[in-house]
Amino acid sequence: MAKMKTVSIEAKLGGQFKVEVKAGNHTLYVDQPQAGGGADEGPNPIEYLFASLAGCIGTAARIIAKQKRISLNGMDMKIEGVFDTEIILGKSKENRPGLTGINVTLSIDSDMTKEEKEAFVAEIESRCPVSDNIENVTPVKVQVV
Repeated sequence: MAKMKTVSIEAKLGGQFKVEVKAGNHTLYVDQPQAGGGADEGPNPIEYLFASLAGCIGTAARIIAKQKRISLNGMDMKIEGVFDTEIILGKSKENRPGLTGINVTLSIDSDMTKEEKEAFVAEIESRCPVSDNIENVTPVKVQVV
């Protein structure tokens, strides 16, 4: 039987680009760099997306390592992607507003062989909800109240 969990946050846009996000007991700030009109008081939305993906990959890695008794000393992650900034600025409709792709590079500190690391990463990918939401269509319903 599926064990479903609802996750929610609350957020407030202030006078400029800064968005205050309440997530559980935490307050996060999303902003734009000063060159983009923001105050640079927090990562931008794409950086938070990448941070969320890194957090999910790391969490799944720890869970799997613990369950399979794999010695995992740590893992360095680099996540990057490219998008057309002209779309969000309303200067072009040539491309979609999202990223053209996301590249994740992992350096796994473990005594596993390369083949074992590849199998480990495949299992991480099969369990990570953030990666799944990025790779697959997840309906987003926006409504005004």
